[in-house]
Amino acid sequence: MVLKQKPTESDEMRWLKWAVELQFIGQTGCYYSQDVYDLERFERIRQLSAEIVSQYSGLPMAHVNNVFCNETGFQTPKLDCRAAIFDQGKILLVKENSGYWSLPGGWVDVNQSIRANTVKEVKEEAGLDVIATRLIALQDRNLHNTPIYAYGICKVFVQCEVVGGYFVANSETIESGWFSQEQLPELSEDKTTAQQIALCFEAYHTENWQPVFD
Repeated sequence: MVLKQKPTESDEMRWLKWAVELQFIGQTGCYYSQDVYDLERFERIRQLSAEIVSQYSGLPMAHVNNVFCNETGFQTPKLDCRAAIFDQGKILLVKENSGYWSLPGGWVDVNQSIRANTVKEVKEEAGLDVIATRLIALQDRNLHNTPIYAYGICKVFVQCEVVGGYFVANSETIESGWFSQEQLPELSEDKTTAQQIALCFEAYHTENWQPVFD
């Protein structure tokens, strides 16, 4: 679920932090509680969190409930992996159907490790066979990308080396290309920012890189 506002620590965005935390408390309580009255209270907390999101984001309640209050169990962040692949000092980007560019990658699938999923996503989106060689960074998405989402996402950046393959247009991407840090195309900033690409370049140029994390 995408919200309109950009990430900020100002008072205007405190409502979102409150709503997300209330949703977490309500969902966890609904999962662990055995008392029927407590279950009613925790469900009401979830509903209040949805009402807050709907009121301040302008999204319909039905949509908010479907994407914000549709899970059960203990709530944890989702994982999004992104591959940083270099050739002669340039980085590989893929052009999405939207017309914007990003590092190849996507959600980490069930039964896939971060390494295996990164390799899979590169093959699907860029057509390349790669080896994942090292971890660059682990970031809290809502601290770095816009627009912010009303749930947690951890972005994992992995450096990879090409061992074969070639690009083929597919359902997700229509083109691939190699870009210098100074001449980046228009980016899909909800997935990849210029700052994140700069971080990947920094890792590429640093022999003994130490992964960074929020």
